[in-house]
Amino acid sequence: MNALIKSALPAVASARGDIALVLLGVGGVGRTLLAQLATPAAQGVHLVAIADSTRQLVNARGIVPAQARRLLGDSPQSRDDNALLAALDASGLAERVIVDATASAEVASRHADWLARGCHVVSANKAALGERLDGWNRLRHASRQSRRRYGDAATVGAGLPVLSTLLRLRQCGDSLLALDGVFSGSLSWLFNHFDGGRPFSDLLREARERGYTEPDPRVDLGGADVARKLLILARAAGHAIDAHEVVVEGVVPEALREIGVDEFLARASELDAPLEALRVAAARDGQVLRFLARLDESGRARVGLVAVAPTHPAARLSGNDNLFALTTQRYREQPLVIQGPGAGAEVTAQALLGDVLALRAAH
Repeated sequence: MNALIKSALPAVASARGDIALVLLGVGGVGRTLLAQLATPAAQGVHLVAIADSTRQLVNARGIVPAQARRLLGDSPQSRDDNALLAALDASGLAERVIVDATASAEVASRHADWLARGCHVVSANKAALGERLDGWNRLRHASRQSRRRYGDAATVGAGLPVLSTLLRLRQCGDSLLALDGVFSGSLSWLFNHFDGGRPFSDLLREARERGYTEPDPRVDLGGADVARKLLILARAAGHAIDAHEVVVEGVVPEALREIGVDEFLARASELDAPLEALRVAAARDGQVLRFLARLDESGRARVGLVAVAPTHPAARLSGNDNLFALTTQRYREQPLVIQGPGAGAEVTAQALLGDVLALRAAH
């Protein structure tokens, strides 16, 4: 084991601008990021620790990314943040980053502390930015005080250049007047295919089998995940709104909200009649249903099912694409539209890697 670990980094502190990296989370995104860390694009990025929720593997001299998951599985080391931070310190590198590829609110609650400790944080975890406003403010304060970066590109749109575009527009003196979008790949796929040919519950089962939805599809259908993304974007646009201020109108009937997952799936056909009635009413007016997130100039935010005209950018979506339509002072006549895959391990991991590599570019 030691040979596999040590061979990754013969001289960890030898290259100016090199980066020491800790990876938290070895699911789909974390596993894909490990593969990308093994490519030439990630030269100079040195993995010094990897952890899941219960165990970790730590070696300040470096860990071979291709071997990391197997070695983690054999590791006797229990999860311990102090050991992870010590590995970053012992690497001898000035640029130290913790990458959060989990969906854990507990892990997200430590982001501000890691920034204050002098580590950059790069995250696909929306829990820190997309929940309570005081948590968001604490993150921003910690980042400013420590002069450490918080990489958030993977939290919305799986790396589509939405947050960076909003920031650039604001830096140039532009301001957001309205934001319309489809922020969920699973909900995009479902309503792009909901044309009356099949009951909604049939489409839901297929989306779940394809891995588009969460194991409990109510996580998607309830709109909470979309609301978190809308909060992140609203705050990036300068609106200091809290989670309770977002109006969330999911499509799960009250009778199906508190039951077990298996029972929900068995009773999913109860979704069909009300959603079909909405679809028929929309079609009668030449419109289609889309699950949209909306933000206006005053910061009013809403998430829910909307009937849109064929001319609306969301009406022309296909597959599981995300879409963000930004109307600003300078894009007033026609919105600036950003569209593309908004989910998937490859693009999300690439967004994480891009934020990591940006640390080296800024060195």
